Amino acid sequence: MQKLKGGGALPPKPKMIHMMKGLVGGFLGILTLSYLGQSTGMPWLMAPFGATCVILFAAPASPLAQPRNVIVGHMLTSAVGLVFLYGFGDSIIVMSLAVGVAIMLMQFFRAVHPPAGANPVAIILAGQGVIGFDYLITPVLIGSVTLVVIASVINNYGEEGNWPIYWHGLSRQKDGA
Repeated sequence: MQKLKGGGALPPKPKMIHMMKGLVGGFLGILTLSYLGQSTGMPWLMAPFGATCVILFAAPASPLAQPRNVIVGHMLTSAVGLVFLYGFGDSIIVMSLAVGVAIMLMQFFRAVHPPAGANPVAIILAGQGVIGFDYLITPVLIGSVTLVVIASVINNYGEEGNWPIYWHGLSRQKDGA
């Protein structure tokens, strides 16, 4: 029980520029995807993208906010949701197992992005009559790439901008490293 005691101080209050980046980034990200969806008649927006915006614009230095994690995390978990929906149905057991498998795969592929954990839930709740495998392209792939592009602009505005920390995680190691 002692472990649950907690304690410690709150993190420091962010600077105004960081709060403005959160405001502008979240606004532009969701506005862009919503507008594109209305303009094309295609789904460009999904609920987990709201949480993706929080991580991209409020915690951009986090590993969870790196482009690889955002894009691969959403793709993996959405694929799991679709495979489970079409392969096993839409029961609560299937949905629960899909979330667990999605988390495990994000960990295995080192592409953990917490908002993506909601994708199997959203897909399975929507059902086969609403969502097909084309969902992987629009909104998942195109939407997550669009948010990463917007984050690249917003998070690099100003002197402190140096985002992302890594794109794909494939770097050359120096000898002896």
